[in-house]
Amino acid sequence: MPLRVMFMGTPDFSVPTLAAILAAGHDVVAVYTQPPRPAGRGMAERRSSVHQHAEANGIPVHTPVKLRSIEAKAEFESHRADVAVVVAYGLILPKAILDAPHHGCLNLHASALPRWRGAAPIQRAIMAGDQETAAMVMRMEEGLDTGPICLAEVVPIGDNITAGELHDVLAARGAGLMVRALGLLEQGALASTSQSESGVTYAAKIDKSETHVDFSAPAARVHDMIRGLSPFPGAWFEVGEHGKSERIKVLRSRLVSAGGRAGTDGEVLDADLTIACGEGSIRLVELQRAGKKPMTTAELLRGFALPPGTRLR
Repeated sequence: MPLRVMFMGTPDFSVPTLAAILAAGHDVVAVYTQPPRPAGRGMAERRSSVHQHAEANGIPVHTPVKLRSIEAKAEFESHRADVAVVVAYGLILPKAILDAPHHGCLNLHASALPRWRGAAPIQRAIMAGDQETAAMVMRMEEGLDTGPICLAEVVPIGDNITAGELHDVLAARGAGLMVRALGLLEQGALASTSQSESGVTYAAKIDKSETHVDFSAPAARVHDMIRGLSPFPGAWFEVGEHGKSERIKVLRSRLVSAGGRAGTDGEVLDADLTIACGEGSIRLVELQRAGKKPMTTAELLRGFALPPGTRLR
């Protein structure tokens, strides 16, 4: 018998799971998502990706600012959900909400818990140089991503994969994993295992102060930072004199050499935009000037001179 599912999610990452639950024949009785917010150049209010998908499928949508009031709890309970599925919702769920569905709340998390609990697990895993991560379904409790694990699928992190690319892989894998979890829940066979108490790390939200490329760092670290911040918010450097400088985002790079020292930190070494780092060097592969579309190195250099010897700040 299909489950009555309450779905709670907001960004693009959440949509594949909602779509997969619907395709599996479960009854999504309502969707909870973040309220519409100003976005784009005109700052018009924009509904979340989940909001749009839910409306397209005729599912009632709720956008509360918080869930701690008696009224919010009563409205949530009125849907008589068997289970709530939570995927990057964006609000902390109080105990009254966690306990409301008959089978509690299941969360899809994009890391190999207990490593990278928190807001930015995909970016942090890449920035730390991790070789693998995971999609995990866990039972939710009051702690931050501390609940017991029901299902997990390990996902390798390629040497040059960006956060955007890994996001899409994990969203797809996680969607299938959640459907499997709901199938087991229907059968009364969804088991769970407590998380390890060792190896806990936290994936803090990315701060703008972290996005300026530091070419004095080792090349491997610079490369991991660039791909971990691509495509958003994007790592950047400046070129030109103070007061007349331009900020350029780096969306893709390649590690050329992990050791040795070929030049001054941030120095352009050749016509392929190989850049000297504190140790080793990287090659800039895809960049974006302010107000323009992403472009390859060759496309950038046709209209923007960065000859060997130029120093990137």
